[in-house]
Amino acid sequence: MGSNSSPPAVLQLCYENVNGSCVKTPYSPGSRVILYAVFGMGAVLAVFGNLLVMISILHFKQLHSPTNFLIASLACADFWVGVSVMPFSMVRSIESCWYFGRSFCTFHTCCDVAFCYSSLFHLCFISIDRYIAVTDPLVYPTKFTVSVSGICISISWILPLVYSGAVFYTGVYDDGLEELSNALNCVGGCQVVVNQNWVLIDFLSFFIPSLVMIILYGNIFLVARQQAKKIENIGSKTESSSENYKARVAKRERKAAKTLGITVVAFMISWLPYSIDSLIDAFMGFITPAYIYEICVWCAYYNSAMNPLIYALFYPWFKKAIKVIMSGQVFKNSSATMNLFSEQI
Repeated sequence: MGSNSSPPAVLQLCYENVNGSCVKTPYSPGSRVILYAVFGMGAVLAVFGNLLVMISILHFKQLHSPTNFLIASLACADFWVGVSVMPFSMVRSIESCWYFGRSFCTFHTCCDVAFCYSSLFHLCFISIDRYIAVTDPLVYPTKFTVSVSGICISISWILPLVYSGAVFYTGVYDDGLEELSNALNCVGGCQVVVNQNWVLIDFLSFFIPSLVMIILYGNIFLVARQQAKKIENIGSKTESSSENYKARVAKRERKAAKTLGITVVAFMISWLPYSIDSLIDAFMGFITPAYIYEICVWCAYYNSAMNPLIYALFYPWFKKAIKVIMSGQVFKNSSATMNLFSEQI
């Protein structure tokens, strides 16, 4: 006798013939194509956009400055997010399975955290650099030298790598949550569960440098307004050559501070939802729906692709450098000494 009841949905597993495999909950074929295109575009922009930034600054001698070396190192951190984090997270987000093994899951998580904090530290040091440059432009070259920039770059890489390695390779991040961690990390899963103590440390590690940057950039723009008024006042008078030079230097530094300020704001907007979501999850029993978590994660990842676009919009020298690189002129012997500035301020 026939039955009108529909057959039960077939349960899909990440690994069909493996005991303890995670359940697979993939998107529809159309949605998967769109998501692969969107996430893949972000990874490509992060890799090639930041590669162009690094080549531009390191190749053209005119761009060899303490600030630009920090920007190149920041681009390197974002480049590695595009290479070692985003492609694998893309597969995990869309397929709802991790196909790259437990060891690489730990390595991937470690890279994810390390490169995020490396970007944050770079931006914090860039804020300090811009603050000194705008508030005391004539003394700035003696205070923030290439050597000082090198120390800042070293700190921005060593501390995040040591911190993330120590946290994720020792396993202290899920102390007290072992049962939940084991339940989530079935075969084909790579879901990191972090306890309240480490989530709080992570949030403060994000919040404190962000607060420092907000205070510094607030002071930068207050000083910039005061300098603009002074320039207007001395513009109608006969000004000495030293005052004229100081005004031109201050104007140049304000331009750089404005562009890098936009970069800092973009970073905070991108990472704040993820940081708040992680804090709420840890203290309210991991209540965030999976799709909300994925949106927060990919907003943060996309920040690695945004900085080259910001530079392309606001830095004329970067536009010119891209044209030289893409046209092949970069391979000429004289290209390293090429003038990338249409006007000298």
